[in-house]
Amino acid sequence: MAGNNGNREQWGSKFGFIMAAAGSAVGLGNIWRFPYITGKYGGGAFVLVYLIIVTVIGSSLMLAEFALGRRAKLDSVGAFRKLGGGAWPIVGWMGFFCGFVILSYYAVIAGWTLAYMFKSFGGLMDAAAAGKAADAFGAFVSDPVQAIAYHAAVMAMVVAVVCRGISAGIEKSCKVLMPALFLILILLIVRAVTLPGALEGLEFYLLPDLSKLSGEGVLSAVGQGFYSLSLAMGIIITYGSYLGKDEYMPKVTGTIVLLDTAVAVMAGLIIFPAVFAFGVDAGAGPGLTFVTLPIVFSKMPMGAFFSFAFFALLFIAAITSAFSLFEVVVTFAIDEIGWPRLKSSLIMGLAVTILGIPSALSVGGHFPQICGKDFLDAMDFITNNAVMPVCGILTSFFVGWLWTKGAREEVTNNGTRDFPLYTAWLWVCRIVVPISVALIFVNGLKW
Repeated sequence: MAGNNGNREQWGSKFGFIMAAAGSAVGLGNIWRFPYITGKYGGGAFVLVYLIIVTVIGSSLMLAEFALGRRAKLDSVGAFRKLGGGAWPIVGWMGFFCGFVILSYYAVIAGWTLAYMFKSFGGLMDAAAAGKAADAFGAFVSDPVQAIAYHAAVMAMVVAVVCRGISAGIEKSCKVLMPALFLILILLIVRAVTLPGALEGLEFYLLPDLSKLSGEGVLSAVGQGFYSLSLAMGIIITYGSYLGKDEYMPKVTGTIVLLDTAVAVMAGLIIFPAVFAFGVDAGAGPGLTFVTLPIVFSKMPMGAFFSFAFFALLFIAAITSAFSLFEVVVTFAIDEIGWPRLKSSLIMGLAVTILGIPSALSVGGHFPQICGKDFLDAMDFITNNAVMPVCGILTSFFVGWLWTKGAREEVTNNGTRDFPLYTAWLWVCRIVVPISVALIFVNGLKW
C-alpha cells in the first residue's frame, strides 16, 4: 500500500528546485558522453540536431513526467497506480528499477572522477606526460580495493545528503554545487579557448557541416537528448511529486532543459578547443575523459590544477545526478513500504552499494562477464537500451492518450495559466515521442 502523502514535503524555494532538477539532468552524460559522441558524429551538425531533439522531444516528456508526479504526489509506482490503475504501475516499477540499477554503477564511475581529482596532484600528470595515461587508468580500475572504496565513498555521501530530505538535503546541497559547477565550467572554457590552435576546435564544434551527419548520428542525437534529461527513470516523476501547486510547469521545464543543454554545450567549449590544440582525436570514445584529457592537461601550464578542476566538475555533475537517482529509490520505500526517510536511506543505500560492487570489480576483470560484456556494461545496456525506452514510450502514451484531462489541468494550473503549446505538446507526446524512442529501442537492442 502506498504511504500517506497528506503532509508531503515540498521544495523550499523555486531556485532550489530548479538547481536540484538541473543537477539531476546535468550528469556525466553532458560532460563525459556528449563531447565524444559529438566528435564521433561530425561536430556542429550533431549539436544542431541535438538541440532540436532536446527542445521538442526531451522537454515534452519531461513536462509529462512532472505533471504525473505533481498530480499523484507519490513515487513513480504509486503515481501510475493512482492515476492509471490496472497494469500501469508496471511502468512505475520500470522507473524504480532503472533508478536503482543505474545508481549502482553510476556511483562507481562517480568514484573514478573523485579519485582523479586527487590523482591530478598525485602522479597522474607525470604518467600522462610519459604516454602512460591508459596504463594509469587500467591500474586504478584493476585495483579492487580502490574501486570499491571510491564507490562506497560516493554512496556514503549520497546517503548522507538524501537522508536529510528534499529541502534540507538535496535542495540545500544543489544550491551550492550547481553554481560551483557553472563557475568551474567558465574557468575551464576561458583556459581552453585561449590555447594556441583552439580556433580549429571551435570551428569543428560550432559550424554545422550537414554532410558529416549520418542516420546513425541522428539516432544518437535522439538518444543523447533523451538520456541527458534524466527521463524514464522515475526521477522527474519523483521530483514533481514534491512540487507546489502554484508552480507553472511549462516554464520550469523550459528552464531545466535550457540549463541542461547549456552545460552540455559549454562542456564542448572545453573539450574541442583543448583536443584540437594538442592534436588529439576528438571522437576518442569514453576514454576521452580518463585517458585522453589527462594527456591534454599534462601539456598545459598549471596542468594539475586544470585537471583537478575538470574532474571536480565531473564529480559535481555526477553526485547531483546520484542524489536524484537515490531519491527515486528512497521515495519508493517511503511511499510504498511505509519506512521513514532515515531507515529508507540507510537500507536502500546499503542495497545499492552492494549491487554496485560487481560493477566496480568487473571493469578491472575481477567479475565474470555477462554475454561478453563486463557487469557494468551489461547493467548499462539493460537499463539504457531496453527498460528506459519502453518506460518512455509507455509514459508518453499514457499522458498523451489516456490522461489528457489530468494533463491539461496540471500544465495550465487548473486553467489559471495559459499554455499556448498545449495541443502541439499533446501530439508530440502521442506520436513524436513514442516513434522517436521506439527507434532508439530498436537500434539499441544490439547486444
